[in-house]
Amino acid sequence: MVVFSTFWTVGTILMASLAWLIMPTYGWRWLLGLSAVPSIMALMFYALVPESPRYLCTQGRLAEAGQILENGAALNQKELPVGLLLSDLIKTMTSEDDYESSDSTLLLSSTRSKTNASQRSSSSVFMLLSPKLIRTTLLLWFLYFANTVSYYGIILLTSQLSVAQSDCDSPKIHSEENINDSSLYVNVFITSLAELPGLGLAALILDRVGRKISMEIMLVAGFVLLLPLIVHQNDVTTTGSLFGARMFISASFNVACIYAPEVYPTNIRATGVGIATAIGKIGGMVCPLIAVGMSSGCHQTVPVILFEVTILVACLSVVFLPFETKGKELTDTTDVHVQLE
Repeated sequence: MVVFSTFWTVGTILMASLAWLIMPTYGWRWLLGLSAVPSIMALMFYALVPESPRYLCTQGRLAEAGQILENGAALNQKELPVGLLLSDLIKTMTSEDDYESSDSTLLLSSTRSKTNASQRSSSSVFMLLSPKLIRTTLLLWFLYFANTVSYYGIILLTSQLSVAQSDCDSPKIHSEENINDSSLYVNVFITSLAELPGLGLAALILDRVGRKISMEIMLVAGFVLLLPLIVHQNDVTTTGSLFGARMFISASFNVACIYAPEVYPTNIRATGVGIATAIGKIGGMVCPLIAVGMSSGCHQTVPVILFEVTILVACLSVVFLPFETKGKELTDTTDVHVQLE
């Protein structure tokens, strides 16, 4: 998962580089058009992405799951273990004695415990708010919202605070002259590079100290590094603080994206992560109103304080999350208390 997050980081660096090259000369329309090219390419290759074998097994599509596993084994020049691919639906129809006497070996199971009919027919959203999951769900919503606000807020603050301090009182702080100033994009590019050591840090401590402690360490570090910006600082201090804060906040975001799928069972994992991500995107829509609107004219104290508060909210959400998923297997049922505790 950390490896996959690298592509996001590379994308942000390339985007900052593209803005640096395009904006001063050709303007935002060319930047917007060129930025859409990767999305078009992703749509072209979407059909080639294989489905999850785990998901196919939960749907009883064992033949498709087996074919994907065989293709994966061939691609990696490996051989699958000898045996049959079975689901629990088949297992419940087979006596235990027949199972023990069979030469077939279970390769992949759709669930580790029996799921009753009422659970299968229940709404996924209702299950997210069930007594066993409601605490985790609500805290993840707070975490995703606050982390997204903090992450994008730091990015927007980078552009807002990149203007020379001598121009703070100028009514033309956001004039076309400033937008075409290449130093603005240099600062954005430099802070984008911060996500690379952030990924390295996440990979280094994620499996050593656990998901929750990793997020707590990174959020506290981001909070501390953003503190100096409550008052105006020189360019070097501003860029350095934003660099460090972005490194830790992006790393905590990556760990959160690893934690959320691990804490939800298979049958509602996509729904749980998808809703949490959507709530995070709401934070992404809100933060420009804070970063851009309130920091206009160099009134940066209020927006920075608000971003600090959101980081604290994210940190408290992590503290009260009930489960640590380090070293735990992915669960297939809503009985997460048995699986994770």
